[in-house]
Amino acid sequence: MTSQVQVLTSRWQDGQAHQLDRYQELDGYASLEVAFAESPADLVQIVKDSGLRGRGGAGFPTGMKWGFLAKGTGKPTYLVVNADESEPGTFKDMELLERDPHALVEGVIVSAYAIGCSTAFIYLRGECGFAGRRLAAAIGDAYERGLLGRDIKGSGFDLEVVLHRGAGAYICGEETALLSSLEGERGQPKLRPPFPAVEGLYRAPTTVNNVETIASVPWILRKGVDWFRSMGSERSPGPKLFSVSGDVRNPGNFEFPLGVPAREVIMEAAGGMLEGKELKAWTPGGSSTPMLTADHLDVAMDFEGIQAAGSLLGTAAVIVMSTDVCIVRACLNFTEFYAHESCGKCTPCREGTDWMRKILTRLERGQGREEDLDTLQDICDGIFGRSFCALGDGATSPIVSGLKYFRDEFSQHVRDHGCPFQASPVVVGADH
Repeated sequence: MTSQVQVLTSRWQDGQAHQLDRYQELDGYASLEVAFAESPADLVQIVKDSGLRGRGGAGFPTGMKWGFLAKGTGKPTYLVVNADESEPGTFKDMELLERDPHALVEGVIVSAYAIGCSTAFIYLRGECGFAGRRLAAAIGDAYERGLLGRDIKGSGFDLEVVLHRGAGAYICGEETALLSSLEGERGQPKLRPPFPAVEGLYRAPTTVNNVETIASVPWILRKGVDWFRSMGSERSPGPKLFSVSGDVRNPGNFEFPLGVPAREVIMEAAGGMLEGKELKAWTPGGSSTPMLTADHLDVAMDFEGIQAAGSLLGTAAVIVMSTDVCIVRACLNFTEFYAHESCGKCTPCREGTDWMRKILTRLERGQGREEDLDTLQDICDGIFGRSFCALGDGATSPIVSGLKYFRDEFSQHVRDHGCPFQASPVVVGADH
């Protein structure tokens, strides 16, 4: 028996929750009355008390992040929703927007009221056409019903929501690059300080939150802090969406309390391994988090549990790899992505990811040397902690963890002068 819950996903199976009338029949927008009866400061405290942590990767406490917003600057305060979901293996936010877009709109209204924001922005990954159309329709319907615009539900609170479609750059998932892109500049990360809470969008106080994070806020108001904290662990409370893909029988998004054992997510909810396959490795939070193995199936899937196991929860995107998967080829596949998506601003990431790609390509072609393994480790050490943003750190994760758990497989590529697995589907370049 799994401990799977249905909180954020409770309306997904309805099939019609993207329509405003049906959403309201399912108690949608009920949190607005609760919110408008409280002061903004009290709402921020409620979110702090709930322990809600960011669901976009870093896991920073949401209420604390709101509390950092600079006051008395004479400038507007902005809420920016990061819907630029581009992490390989992650697809939770897009399904939420496709099935339940009003959940985000409702969360934006409540969150904007809490932080004193009168203009909110949703930065959407440009390739996600269907999700974008569903979200745009939900925003339009909310305006027509007086849920957005001036004097929402007679509260005296005004809010404009702007939907901005990005151009498909992974780097724009980093909050400072996202803000630069919103301003019409090249999407590249910035040095901090100043932090966005002090000087963000248009050099005004700004908070950037993930789709799932903001969609969780109305539930906390409607159900209460104690209800939210009844799920999950002490330091990682509440429910969480897990995206599971790879060599499993039933890939998809599943909702569990944080702290659920990985075994329940992979072997029960996702149906276990495909017939005839055995588990070899899995990522707990997308391709930018270090791989774990079958020995880690009883690890608690929360921020602390995964960190103790040597990885990161990230976006909770579980990529499952069987013993049929070549780890070197998987690392090459991930590294080609990061080399392509590096914005090029900082040397360690720009040069390092390309050199990692070249060495992994050599190994796959049978041209590798045993010293290449130490060189890969050295390059990773030169990138980690030395980049403007977390893209560089994330790019090293598959390789460092691959060498940690499967170094013999890398060496076998050298001894056998090529990949011992089936013909590689990866298209390799001409560099060597």
